[in-house]
Amino acid sequence: MFSNKAGGRLAAASSDAWRTTRNYLSASLIGHLSWEILQLPLYTIWHTGGLGEQAFAVMHCTAGDVLIAAFTLGLAWLTLGYPGWPTRHFKRVATGATALGVGYTVLSEWLNTSVHYNWAYSDLMPIISLRGIEIGISPVLQWTLVPPICFAYARGRLKNCRR
Repeated sequence: MFSNKAGGRLAAASSDAWRTTRNYLSASLIGHLSWEILQLPLYTIWHTGGLGEQAFAVMHCTAGDVLIAAFTLGLAWLTLGYPGWPTRHFKRVATGATALGVGYTVLSEWLNTSVHYNWAYSDLMPIISLRGIEIGISPVLQWTLVPPICFAYARGRLKNCRR
């Protein structure tokens, strides 16, 4: 069993982890929602879909983004940061979660644009080619930039709570 001192540290670490996770996912919701709205013209639904379809697409994609953010954070935390996160191994977990998010995005974009044809890029979408697989730059940038910004926000909130 834990002594009071050890139990108190464990409770504080657990509280910090939940607070940091909430702050990261809240920031992710705002960041990914903003990105999804801004990148909508890069997909064909901008020209072919009505306002309701576009709104549904933005909400659907944002919900998926938050789920991806939660899953990649959890996996990175379990493999790279436990125990002690977020006070220890913060950068390692943030980097791991970001890399997992980018990897998933590349796979998802390829599957949905080239295999299942669930969506398509408009002519405005800049494309990168990875070994013959064409992927839109915007979603890759989204998962390269949004998570680190959200992790920075969450870390700043953690430091402010400790003052």
